[in-house]
Amino acid sequence: MGNIFQCCRGLLSFFKHPGDPVQQGAEQSPLLSSEESDLDSLDDSMINPSTGVANPALEPEHFLFPDIILSSNPAGEVTLVEPMVCLLVSEEDEAQGDEGDAREGRDRCFSEVETQTEVETQISAEVQTQTDSEPEIQTENDKDITTSTKAKSEMEKNIKLHEVSAAGFVWPEQHQVLIHPSGNGSERTEHFGAERKSNNTHEDFQVKHELSDEDPGVFHVKNEIIHTDEFVDEPIFNKTHMKDPENVKREKEDQDKSGLQPPSEEEPLVKGVASETSEDELSNKRKTLPSDGEVADLHEDKFTVQIQPPGTECFDLQVSGQMSISELHQVLMDHELTCHRSCFSLQLGGAVLDSAAELGSIQGIQEGALIRVVEDSYSVRDVRVHLRHVRNLLRSLDLSQWRLCRHCGSEDTEDHMWACISGHNTGCSLSYLSYLSLFTRAHPGNYGSDNMEKDSVSRSPPFYILPGCKERRLIPLQPIRDDWKPLQCLRVLNISSWNPPPGNRKLHGDLMYISILTMEEQELSITCCTRGFYRNQSTAFNFNPKPAAPKILCHSLVELLSQLSPSFRKNFAALQKRRVYQHPYECIRAPVQVCTWVAPAGGHSLDCVTAEETAGQRLGLMATLTFVQIRGWNEELQRSRELPRASLQERRRRDTRIFRINSDFVAAAAQGAASMMEGNVMPLNPGEPPHLHVFVWNNLFFSQGFDMSDHYAPVGGDAAAHAAAMCDLRGVQAYASVDTEGLHTLGTAVVDYRGVRVTAQTVVPGLLEKNLEQIVYGSNDNGKTVFTHPRFLELLDESSKSLRIQPHWVLDHSGSPVELRSAISTVGIFGSDGRPYILDLLRTFPPDLNFLLSAEAQQEVPAACRSFGFPRRHRHCLASLRPQLVEAFVQHRYELFAKMASDDLGHQFATEKPEEPQRAAEQKRRNIIWKACENVGSVSDSRFDIRFNPDVCFPGVRFPSECLPDVQRQRLLLWDAAAFLLSNQIPAVLRDCLDHTAVPMDGATLTSAIHQRGVNVRYLGAMLKELDKMEERERLSHVQRISISEVITRSAKHIFRTYMKDVEPAAFSAAVSHFLNCLLSSSSAPVPDSCSDELPSRRKSRRCRTQSDRANVPTSSLWAKLTSDDLWIRIKTEAEDYYHYTFKSESIEEEIEKHNLQKISLLREMSIKTGIQLQLREYVFECRHKPAFSEDDVVNMFPVVKHLKPTSTDAAGLVQQAQLAAQQGFLRAGVDLLGRALTLFSSVCGILHEDVSMCLRLLGRLRYTLGENDDALVLQEKAVLISERIQGTDHPQTVQDYTHLALYFFAGGRLSTSLQLLYRARYLTLLVIGEDHPQIALLDSMLGLVLHALMENELSLKFLQNALTLTSKYHGAKSLKHAHSHHALTIVYESKGEFHLALQHEKEAYIIYKNQLGESSDSTKESSEYLQRLTDQGVILQRAIRHVASGKPSASVSPPRLPSHPVILQQLDLTCGITFIPPSEKELRAELNERRKVQTEDVEYQLLNQNGNKQQL
Repeated sequence: MGNIFQCCRGLLSFFKHPGDPVQQGAEQSPLLSSEESDLDSLDDSMINPSTGVANPALEPEHFLFPDIILSSNPAGEVTLVEPMVCLLVSEEDEAQGDEGDAREGRDRCFSEVETQTEVETQISAEVQTQTDSEPEIQTENDKDITTSTKAKSEMEKNIKLHEVSAAGFVWPEQHQVLIHPSGNGSERTEHFGAERKSNNTHEDFQVKHELSDEDPGVFHVKNEIIHTDEFVDEPIFNKTHMKDPENVKREKEDQDKSGLQPPSEEEPLVKGVASETSEDELSNKRKTLPSDGEVADLHEDKFTVQIQPPGTECFDLQVSGQMSISELHQVLMDHELTCHRSCFSLQLGGAVLDSAAELGSIQGIQEGALIRVVEDSYSVRDVRVHLRHVRNLLRSLDLSQWRLCRHCGSEDTEDHMWACISGHNTGCSLSYLSYLSLFTRAHPGNYGSDNMEKDSVSRSPPFYILPGCKERRLIPLQPIRDDWKPLQCLRVLNISSWNPPPGNRKLHGDLMYISILTMEEQELSITCCTRGFYRNQSTAFNFNPKPAAPKILCHSLVELLSQLSPSFRKNFAALQKRRVYQHPYECIRAPVQVCTWVAPAGGHSLDCVTAEETAGQRLGLMATLTFVQIRGWNEELQRSRELPRASLQERRRRDTRIFRINSDFVAAAAQGAASMMEGNVMPLNPGEPPHLHVFVWNNLFFSQGFDMSDHYAPVGGDAAAHAAAMCDLRGVQAYASVDTEGLHTLGTAVVDYRGVRVTAQTVVPGLLEKNLEQIVYGSNDNGKTVFTHPRFLELLDESSKSLRIQPHWVLDHSGSPVELRSAISTVGIFGSDGRPYILDLLRTFPPDLNFLLSAEAQQEVPAACRSFGFPRRHRHCLASLRPQLVEAFVQHRYELFAKMASDDLGHQFATEKPEEPQRAAEQKRRNIIWKACENVGSVSDSRFDIRFNPDVCFPGVRFPSECLPDVQRQRLLLWDAAAFLLSNQIPAVLRDCLDHTAVPMDGATLTSAIHQRGVNVRYLGAMLKELDKMEERERLSHVQRISISEVITRSAKHIFRTYMKDVEPAAFSAAVSHFLNCLLSSSSAPVPDSCSDELPSRRKSRRCRTQSDRANVPTSSLWAKLTSDDLWIRIKTEAEDYYHYTFKSESIEEEIEKHNLQKISLLREMSIKTGIQLQLREYVFECRHKPAFSEDDVVNMFPVVKHLKPTSTDAAGLVQQAQLAAQQGFLRAGVDLLGRALTLFSSVCGILHEDVSMCLRLLGRLRYTLGENDDALVLQEKAVLISERIQGTDHPQTVQDYTHLALYFFAGGRLSTSLQLLYRARYLTLLVIGEDHPQIALLDSMLGLVLHALMENELSLKFLQNALTLTSKYHGAKSLKHAHSHHALTIVYESKGEFHLALQHEKEAYIIYKNQLGESSDSTKESSEYLQRLTDQGVILQRAIRHVASGKPSASVSPPRLPSHPVILQQLDLTCGITFIPPSEKELRAELNERRKVQTEDVEYQLLNQNGNKQQL
């Protein structure tokens, strides 16, 4: 991370000896040496070590419903996509898994580390089943859990056994789902009461929501249900809960016999597998989960208040007791009736309400309470806030402006960035745009109507979507609605040159002057005073502050302009109408920065607000900026973590506070890193070389990824320093997930910008003012001096158990033994605030010995490692094992331990003599356990407890002589783990892809898939070599293509970082375009663009000037000398050196052609990884005379940010309970639990969040499975909107969401809309990966069926035939999916009357069903009956033809069967892997009793009414 102590040491040296000569020399970039493959992308996530998915106990065969754990595609193809969080004890790196080991409610599970640019995918699982029938489910290891109604008899046993109470449904995405009891999620009203939620402000971090009357905890936007945050990524089941009941029972019996205990699920990393957790401890942990009453309290205080704006009628607004006054203030700033106001207070009964108070805590706030909006006096700051708010309102629907800013969507990417990240620019989107409405709504006013189903909608796809087309268009990625033209209300809004007001006018209340040019070309000079706004008589050259006629004073600038300009009044009203019709999810701001890799060319317009702020910001005058407040980030974070957590309400407030502060911190870190690299911040050590500069900006400490003071020299120098930043972030994530009370970590974020890695951290109080003697624990000089402290030993004891770190002894500088409970590089200090802090957590996880080549280790290398060519020399010694791998290895060792102990104990029980003394028998049992512990490497002699010593291979660490045997055992244990990765986990990844448990679509999804098995990206070469050895490698060709693309783009990224360090700022765009040309353009010798902005000297003649211009091409720069051949040679070298994969092609063109790669896909991956934003246009890569890219094509470069992402532990626990309930068949109970969890998540996180999208997606599938298609449609539409906004329009998850939404639209009868959505999904898939992919097989099958329903049979056959080819390739010619593809073709051919072809395809399907399922299978019987019917129809048709040919009268021939909507829908469900389980007898009985109860109550009510009427008579 740029070790903070080394930075301090360098600063001290500089300040003590300012006159010493500065150390010179070229900057040595570590960028080529980054541990990028596994450290650089935290979007790969890192699961909670407590729940490694790689764990054998988590394999599908161990589950009743395997899809509950595995994420899958609609067609039953599971996609383990990049989760985005690294959970350690509950978090990151791959799947955020587990419950977080709730310790008295403290353990903050699922704090996450996330990468915003290398899009983290989470393609989630669905209601799954193989294509046709339940027997197939049984033949394929129960990969699908929903069954056909025709397979009812075969499911009855399972239904009875597990008490299935509703339609089969799985929870593969383990996220909370909010179930609205009324089942109606599609209510919409014309009021736009709470459209936005501001997630990033520090004081007014507003949650704008209205609470539903029908369901507590359901937030409303426009009176729509907003299911705000789900939990993401990995299963959070306890492992024993996820096993089959029979296995659990059998294990329990074995445990009773052997005295063994299963791995502790509450503290899986604390005491190993046989954890001796007491019942009291377990009961205490269970108390941390919120009770029903506690969760109900969160939303039972929901009520409606009346809002009285000035001069208008009051309106009702639903609020919650947890809503603060500041949040209500922001809601009103977005409300249709009050959006033009910004400077007001809220009063109740004449008393001003405190902005920090919650509504529930204010006396007098109750149902029907009247809250008045009272206009306040303006200050200069209030005026600037108002101007910004008005400007954002006027640009809120200007799509061309939204796309460009990397923070808010405005075209001024730099000018107003700080206002965006500080949260004051409430109009900024901080995310992608959503394009869903283009396909689901004809215009803003017909939402939910069937206007899109008219014949005017084209059913033919664009040519570039048709099967076989090789052209990949880029412009359709961001389509623009034809009728959506921006509404311009003003021509110019600018700060007047007459500012500041003179002294005498300040005494009259003048604050500022602004100049406005209206659409009528009328120039207005406006005075902003303490009472509001009025027009004055000033002109451009004459200052006259007196009011002009008509003398109108308005508190809002919008009100004044509406009086002065008819065009403004008309256009602003139209603008407001459009905003009301906009879906609220299209308006809400995202909590973190999300950037698109392409953007259309946009103009640049005047913006007085940001221009003034940027001038001060770039001069470093942050304190003078209106919107900037210097914050004490460290104090805020630490105080938030110290908040009480005894009750659910307290934990909710704590989690909410941590989430909001972290969001603000990440935004500030990104802004600070960008400002630092652009030279806008003065370094603390200006006399040092630039690459060693450190900065303090906005109370944040920034350092670059270079080795300062040769601190990392023993472990790799600059390469190690670069990788250490991500290692440290992962370590911070780990300890933050454990959340040990009293132990503090720093807020940390890693930013890659313009080829340089920057680490941003909060500042430890007193660290920059004091000497380094304050280190009381650990070593900061590679083991030369080592310290320990009893306070840190006590605090680290708990975390060391959870993180599987072995306490150990090392020798200090004097040779005395020192006890440590962490890596030796972990430093403990006491800040001046008295808090204990731990820093430098880069070596939290065990080292990976496969990449630590040492002479003494050669004798220890296992055969499995030697067979793969390991160990290999790596650029640095910081390569470590992933937590998923650690957990999988521990589970594997536990199975060996249990087997050995059980066998020996069973043998002892069988041979034990009755007369043998009890004590002797007990001793024998202890000896058996001791022997088993020794064999598996347990650190304990009496129980299974595997820990790792992170210092055994670290250079410079010395151990006491009595500890050397234990050190040797630890080294052998690490070698066993390294061998386990190669021999078990890499083949497991390929098996996942082979059986479609994982279906990667791009580099991010591939990274997620291998990370979930604990495999680092640096093993891509080993995985490709293993793939080449497989017999089924043809079925994994898509995995091979994506892996090779990932090796190429990651290697190119390493080179790009080194390449950019030699580029001068004026040539950034030219250098980037030249690099992309060398990488992807077919031009034989791409020449870099000259600096087009440079002007020739006036002294030169035109002829000389022309010659000079030709010579002005910057060939003297190192970056300009790069050629395509040179770049490919460097990529080959980098791939061999880093990923250990050899490219044999002589050029990248040859490699692309050899593996059928797409250049547009490579461009997308490269842009996302490096933060390049390109112009949205069609790029011609194949032209050999003109380069594909010019410097004008490089629109921007945005920072790639990795950071922590906290969430709610209580909600995660409820999600775990809900998953368990759903797994056992109690689906309604699971729905209830998920609803409570969602209530908690919604109060902690914002709406635009991956967890929310996951929740909505799951809930939509559940509703669809239950037959509630309308609700499923609304929920899935929201999921698509969120996916587009926060993950990207071309993200694989967005493709999946479009696919599900198309199914629901088809089920609702909107066939044309369904078709357009499928076209969109196919286009996005083609752009991301191309046509040769299993996802295309699914989409083509669905497209063929939908087109058949629309009677477009010829077009339908094109897609279905392509689907048949791809299904045969990727699923096998004998698979059931291939049979279903044949059956779909049969249906189309039958409707066309081509019975010969229909018979041919149905025969193929029948043979597959018969061979795979047997003749007694329902699918086989149905196919046989269908064959017979087709044969009969074919015979009748042939007879009729012969009779007609002979002139004889013929029997009537039945017309071909027309497509039936129910039949096609059934086939679509089967294609997507969805079938329906009939309700169980228990459920039917319960429903019948409920109906009888309701009928009885109705009868009683009627009788009472009759009696009352009689008495009145």
